[in-house]
Amino acid sequence: MKILCVADHLDPLVYSPAIKERFGDVDLVIGAGDLPMSYLGFIASSLNKPVLFVFGNHNLDKYHIFNRRSALNPRMINFGPDTQHHFGSTYIDRRVIRKKKLIIAGLGGSLRYNDGENQYTEYQMTLRMLSLVPKLVWNRVFHGRFLDILLTHIPPRGIHDKEDLAHRGFPGFLWFMRVFRPRFLLHGHIHLYDLNARRVTRYEDTDVINVYDHYLLEIDTHG
Repeated sequence: MKILCVADHLDPLVYSPAIKERFGDVDLVIGAGDLPMSYLGFIASSLNKPVLFVFGNHNLDKYHIFNRRSALNPRMINFGPDTQHHFGSTYIDRRVIRKKKLIIAGLGGSLRYNDGENQYTEYQMTLRMLSLVPKLVWNRVFHGRFLDILLTHIPPRGIHDKEDLAHRGFPGFLWFMRVFRPRFLLHGHIHLYDLNARRVTRYEDTDVINVYDHYLLEIDTHG
């Protein structure tokens, strides 16, 4: 299976009339945040392939559409079908889904650095992460594994991140990888301006991949 991963930057190789010639053979598209919804919509309509995504900490003008609060309980986020599928794309924040034989979980947002939208303290991010656990355990029982891909916006602490608060990774992801052993953790947030910069780091049984700009991921789903 081939997956087109995008994050943080409108890549002219993707945002192009030639997108179908370059990426028409992908099976799935994954967005790791900080992208306009119009960009994801362009990819979805051009390739006619499923697009799964989370929001980051920028390009949040459509964020309210996907995080509409319930009229009965303003603290409860309404995850009805009207809030999930827009611009040909499916929002998977705090969800665990099966798509194209893969089990994929989403956890967007960044650590809090200026009280902006979709920013969280480490405690809040931990609670968001733990909300995935029941479905992960269900997958382990019924599918023999917890998940294949964890899609985030920020990286794990100490892997691809930086020391300034705005670009610091989340330490809880290290625990998550040790316990639930996803094959891949895909993130954005850290811009890569050096073509030789490291994109892939192995941690325990997980390949942590910075998908900034675009990244083609090939996965063997026959094993």
